[in-house]
Amino acid sequence: MLWIKAFHIVMVASWFAGLFYLPRIFVNLAMETETVANARLLLMARKLYRFMLIPAVLTVATGLWLWLGYGFSGGWLHAKLTLVVLVIGYHHASGSLLKKFENGANRRSHTWYRWFNEVPVLLLVAIVILVVVKPF
Repeated sequence: MLWIKAFHIVMVASWFAGLFYLPRIFVNLAMETETVANARLLLMARKLYRFMLIPAVLTVATGLWLWLGYGFSGGWLHAKLTLVVLVIGYHHASGSLLKKFENGANRRSHTWYRWFNEVPVLLLVAIVILVVVKPF
């Protein structure tokens, strides 16, 4: 189980790296006016979003494996899983925002994306605290 736990941690780190970087690309897309640069940023965003799906799926899969191995107990785990559902929702929301950029339908400012970029940081901090401290 320690191998699965180690792999789970690596996949979480990989997934969150993408969740941290994709909104930064959105910030640049929201500010960009040059067509060539916009196309390059969209290509980067599409490739990153597709890549993020792999560690996201492996994170969930190894998390389920750990759950089956260790069991489901403790209020901290319920709270953590609630936050994981929110992370999955954030991932999908990022995909929706990417589609808006691809269709030229973005109406949000770069400032909004800067705030949007902080959401996964807060979720990760809360999840790590719940896993390490197990406050309840």
